[in-house]
Amino acid sequence: MEHSKKTKYSPGDRKDSSESGSAINGHFDGLVKRPAAASQAAAAGSHRGSSSVMESWKEERTRSLEDNEMSLPSLAAAYTTILRGLGEDPERQGLLKTPWRAATAMQFFTKGYQEKIIDVLNDAIFDEDHDEMVIVKDIDMFSMCEHHLVPIFGRVHIGYLPNKRVLGLSKLARIVEIYSRRLQVQERLTKQIAVAITEALQPTGVGVVVEATHMCMVMRGVQKMNSKTVTSTMLGVFREDPKTRDEFLTLIRS
Repeated sequence: MEHSKKTKYSPGDRKDSSESGSAINGHFDGLVKRPAAASQAAAAGSHRGSSSVMESWKEERTRSLEDNEMSLPSLAAAYTTILRGLGEDPERQGLLKTPWRAATAMQFFTKGYQEKIIDVLNDAIFDEDHDEMVIVKDIDMFSMCEHHLVPIFGRVHIGYLPNKRVLGLSKLARIVEIYSRRLQVQERLTKQIAVAITEALQPTGVGVVVEATHMCMVMRGVQKMNSKTVTSTMLGVFREDPKTRDEFLTLIRS
């Protein structure tokens, strides 16, 4: 994977982060509109050497706190419509406040749209003469399946080999939180986490493994109660060197 050179950014920096149809760490074109010139540049591949989105940790927020306040009434109204469609009476005592509760809950479940990676990492990257593997495992993860709008939950394991730069350990969990608190599929979530760490630190390699339970499989469909989905993304030496990859996989299972 080809990466751009590391430079210093301020929280106000902006860069387009979407491809023609979808983006790894960005959002679908329906959520983020791009100028025509930017679209042409992306199509020409002038800023990227692969399908991965470079410098996506600088992507723009697609929602703000002000947006939450403005959209809350319409979200609550939508939940009222859903209740009626289910055959319920939104006016009965137990459901009077349910549309508003559900709307605010959904905004919280998807609060990752309000955050940017650069806000989390800009003051937490440190020069350090350390080149041994760093692993944070068993990071709790809660997300929402974008196909059925039901929960996905599980654990994330992250490892990287520093290249003279390290990241505050709690920030790895924050990266997981930002990308998981969006409408997701597990495969994309796994890659977004790995790419964000790679772009921010330019390490020798990154490995991410996600183990998750999907309520769309447990509560509906095949209804397999004990099923888990495991996805991984290996970049740099984690992909190229079997010994490094095996060391990472052994340590997260220990």
